[in-house]
Amino acid sequence: MTHTVAREAEHKLPVKTLVSASIGNAVEWFDWTVYATFVVYFAGQFFPSENAALSLIGATSTYALAFFFRPLGGYVLGRFADLKGRKAGMLVTILLMAGGSLVIAVLPTYDAVGWLAPILLLLARIAQGMSLGGEVSNASAYLAEIAPPSRRGRYSAFFYISTGTALLAASLMGVLLTSVLDEDQLQSYGWRIAFAVGGLLGFVGMWLRRSLVETDQFEENAVKARATKNPLMQTIRHHPRAVLQLCAFTLLSTLSYYTFFSALTPFAINFRGADGNDVFIALSIGTALFVALCYPFGALSDRIGRKPQMLVWSGAMAVLTVPLSFLVQDNLFSLVVVFCVGLGLYAMMASLAPAVMSELFPTELRATGIGSWYNLTVALFGGTAPLVITALSDAGHPVFFFVYVAVAAAIAFGVILTLRETKGTELR
Repeated sequence: MTHTVAREAEHKLPVKTLVSASIGNAVEWFDWTVYATFVVYFAGQFFPSENAALSLIGATSTYALAFFFRPLGGYVLGRFADLKGRKAGMLVTILLMAGGSLVIAVLPTYDAVGWLAPILLLLARIAQGMSLGGEVSNASAYLAEIAPPSRRGRYSAFFYISTGTALLAASLMGVLLTSVLDEDQLQSYGWRIAFAVGGLLGFVGMWLRRSLVETDQFEENAVKARATKNPLMQTIRHHPRAVLQLCAFTLLSTLSYYTFFSALTPFAINFRGADGNDVFIALSIGTALFVALCYPFGALSDRIGRKPQMLVWSGAMAVLTVPLSFLVQDNLFSLVVVFCVGLGLYAMMASLAPAVMSELFPTELRATGIGSWYNLTVALFGGTAPLVITALSDAGHPVFFFVYVAVAAAIAFGVILTLRETKGTELR
């Protein structure tokens, strides 16, 4: 017992390994956010510029369509990682994302090649959508499998630390480029700089990942994985409870993400009359808090367990989401409170998500199970969230979206009650 305590005290986080494993997720979300940030500037470059509204619709539709390739990417690249290894899977996902970003940076315009331009843009976004689907499952499995059982939450936290950092970096790049370039320059070439930076970051990530060592869990189960037929059906047939649990808490997780990182901004500006700059400041402060809280919450889950922390998160979301929407007002203090409470709660779940998802499935099905069911849920509920928000807003009932999120939280709470506690246990 004394030796065990001593080993725990001496344990040092393999920071370089954790950063290398998580950097793909950072690149994914940097590129994803850059697209959303600069779409107003490049829409007319890839679609007929005579009608600005139709150009924007075409570019945003391309953005949304990529979401629905996430489940395919999750299945194909997750299965690839179950067969060929987590390292190989993570190298493929970051290559697809970096390549897609660089392709967008150099694509010819509609004026130069006509409708070939939006077709090439769509193909690049499909590659990035599939990449994002595979990255979540492969990196989650890798982080969980290299972690000591008593520290899996801590290792898991690095995944969303990278996400929050990437979101901040992409936002700051938007501020920088819009500050130093005028609108004509942004439309002509400024947006290409942002995509080029994302692509270069991806190749830095590939260089870091080349030195990763394959996990023992994969090596020990590689033969079993290759012998597994119809892996997706295996997850349903042999692990139906795990599939249901994953879909339920992912439902709330993805809606939490879109509520606080996307929906609140237009809601605050359009329906509460908030100043856009105040909203940006509040969101930046909330995002910084989210990044800061991920590791402490990951460590907390190693102490008190995954289940209690997830119950607090889902229960608080069920109770507080609608009141928080009424707290959104035209002053910086109230906006900071809303974003910090919302993103602070989201950090409770995000910090342990890779750990709890990996603990649901055995090694030979882990990446396939996470990749398929997580990404299907995200596509169905995250991909449609902007449409739901827009429809309810157009009907004059934007607050109903927050009711929708609260109902999802109640459903997630009920399903989380059925989870078995897994802190400190060996992966299956």
